[in-house]
Amino acid sequence: MTRFEVVFIAIPTIGNLVPVVEFANLLTKHDPRFSATVLTVHTPQQPFINKYVQSRAASATNIRLLQLPTVDPPAPDQYQSLVGFFSLHVENHKHHVKHALLKLISTESNSSDSVRLVAFFVDMFSTTLVDVAAELAVPCYLFYASPASFLGFSLHLPRVDSAKSDSEFAVPSFKNPLPRLVLPNLVLDANDGYSWLSYHAKMYRETKGIVVNTLEELEPHPLQSLYNDSQLKQVYAIGPVLDLVGSAQCDPNPAQHERIFEWLDQQPRCSVVFLCFGSMGSMKATQVEEIAIGLERAGFRFLWALRKPPNAQLQHPRDYNEVDVLPLPDGFLKRTVGIGLVCGWVPQTKVLAHNAVGGFVSHCGWNSILESLWHGVPVATWPLYGEQQMNAFEMVKELELAVEISLDYREGADLVLANVVEKGVRSLMEGGDEIRKKVKEMSGVCRGALMENGSSYSNLVSLIQDLTS
Repeated sequence: MTRFEVVFIAIPTIGNLVPVVEFANLLTKHDPRFSATVLTVHTPQQPFINKYVQSRAASATNIRLLQLPTVDPPAPDQYQSLVGFFSLHVENHKHHVKHALLKLISTESNSSDSVRLVAFFVDMFSTTLVDVAAELAVPCYLFYASPASFLGFSLHLPRVDSAKSDSEFAVPSFKNPLPRLVLPNLVLDANDGYSWLSYHAKMYRETKGIVVNTLEELEPHPLQSLYNDSQLKQVYAIGPVLDLVGSAQCDPNPAQHERIFEWLDQQPRCSVVFLCFGSMGSMKATQVEEIAIGLERAGFRFLWALRKPPNAQLQHPRDYNEVDVLPLPDGFLKRTVGIGLVCGWVPQTKVLAHNAVGGFVSHCGWNSILESLWHGVPVATWPLYGEQQMNAFEMVKELELAVEISLDYREGADLVLANVVEKGVRSLMEGGDEIRKKVKEMSGVCRGALMENGSSYSNLVSLIQDLTS
């Protein structure tokens, strides 16, 4: 029997890496003829990421982890944005990636078994490696962990440098014009983010196919705009690809997590609003205080994952320790005893799966949106960075699947006042019946898409046929 090998690489952030590893797991489980190698880029600032990949690879029989040799990160004067940093950092591994692929090809040619390297998957910011695959005659695909709407936006980047603040832009992957205020900072800021995004989008068209972590029923309009793009080879919507077992949310504090779930077990069904802003999300003290005041005024039970801002740009936020003074109003914790729980990092997927959770105040990272839809928990939008403002716009304005707290929040530049927080939480927990109903329906649709003959299942079958032909 012929066996098939696929190789993946992704920038070393948890939001990009988790869907890549989970897709590798989905592919190898669906068709046992496949095995996958995940090339990982070392990041000393983020040992949590390395720990996740190791634990996930250890639990999967047909996935192996290959740590690329460490290279020096780009010097600060070489980049102006996080996209610039990660793009250069991956490009600096080009020699090691080529060596790894050559070694796999050599091993397979010398093996008594019939094994074919059928694909090299890059992610949205590692397309500097597309030419390595071309040089070695290995078919190159893009695995896209963000929504189809943002993929379409990237392929039709508007020029915004001279646009007025109230300008709107027509983009094929959105039904409604995009307000300038919801465009990502990497497009708005006068740095290298725009040029890097433009470069990557150009390289997307050079791949043999694009695999998107979405489903046709969720994003029909964006996907149709991609299907209509004659410059794209193939587009496969195979999502939602999720880490439902929570291995990406390694447990740094088991005692705290036990306390969280004991508390949730005591709360009525759908009574708790859950606030969590992702692996990279944190807020300044003045914003934390406004959230606290708004939560207290709203009067709903709450679970709030509150984290300390990082010391450096490339680091994750940290949990507050016992000697830290939480930036909360005087007496807040005493007044909310029994009503709310303020904690550090939580296993988000497991919390969303708990029947006590009735709403989710989220930064609108795409993984978090898919998790909330999977579990049927409605979202109130509070985007922070990346393409999250556009994700929030899509959820609220395009799909009507979320409640708005903010669509255009910019970390460090804006302050969402307590009355806005209160209004958003109230709307989420007691006024969003139609949205809650639609989210519950979408939960069933997400699950059905992955079942036999579902849309994503069928697209995965088509991808496998393409890979093995």
